[in-house]
Amino acid sequence: MRVIRLLIALLCLAVGIVVGALNPQAAHIDFGFRVVTTTLGVGLLVTLLLGALLGGLAVTAGVVLPLRQRLRTSRKSGATHNADGA
Repeated sequence: MRVIRLLIALLCLAVGIVVGALNPQAAHIDFGFRVVTTTLGVGLLVTLLLGALLGGLAVTAGVVLPLRQRLRTSRKSGATHNADGA
């Protein structure tokens, strides 16, 4: 399984290098209070990475944390039932 993850990571790295090399044009990103100048490839990759991270945080907040809370309460109620039944 580790080998597969390593191969996927290397593939993503190679795709990122290719995208960065094929898009050397200058890009200006205006945030309202600051303008950042970068290449188009780097800007695209950073945007995709931020989108993936924000999507992961949204899934964690919307799905994982409520499920952990349900598991925690289920374990607490199961522990009290086991103590009473013994």
